[in-house]
Amino acid sequence: MSPLSPTYTPQKSESLYSLAASVISLLKSTNSTLACAESLTAGLLMAALTSVPGASSVFRGGVVSYATPLKQHLLHVDAELIAKEGVIHADVAAQMAMGARNITVCDGVPTTWGIGTTGVAGPSEQDGKPVGMVYIGVASAEGAKTWGPFSFAGGRESVREATVLEALLRLRDELVARGTVGEVMNG
Repeated sequence: MSPLSPTYTPQKSESLYSLAASVISLLKSTNSTLACAESLTAGLLMAALTSVPGASSVFRGGVVSYATPLKQHLLHVDAELIAKEGVIHADVAAQMAMGARNITVCDGVPTTWGIGTTGVAGPSEQDGKPVGMVYIGVASAEGAKTWGPFSFAGGRESVREATVLEALLRLRDELVARGTVGEVMNG
């Protein structure tokens, strides 16, 4: 593991469901909407969000862009970036998050937030990137932020579950940072 790849520490105190519920609650409290672009998580993030009753009022949808050409054609991830860096890259996660927002505009109303996940779930490395390397992007009208590379430990399912948890945590932090009332997370 390189010094640039922090090891993931699982959040033991919070369940996936309670984290997803707090994100949905925060989105509702700010009249915000959300869309996802998932690669290695292959729909797990969208499933976690939609497991919360009432999610349909804020969750618009998304795309599982497991295949590289879908990242380019559906989400408009830059082909030159992919050719130079591969799909496991911070800028790819950012562009996926922006793409999720752009493809889910409804009745001319933009989607407020987008999340993009890209990484290597395993069982073997991809494009010279090790199993467990993950990038997460969160986008809004102001632009995109990325986190990573994470170095999630374990097998495929552990890496994918850790990615979903981390993506929800990062989105929740962004929602709170934008001035959302803290008590919504507890209510």
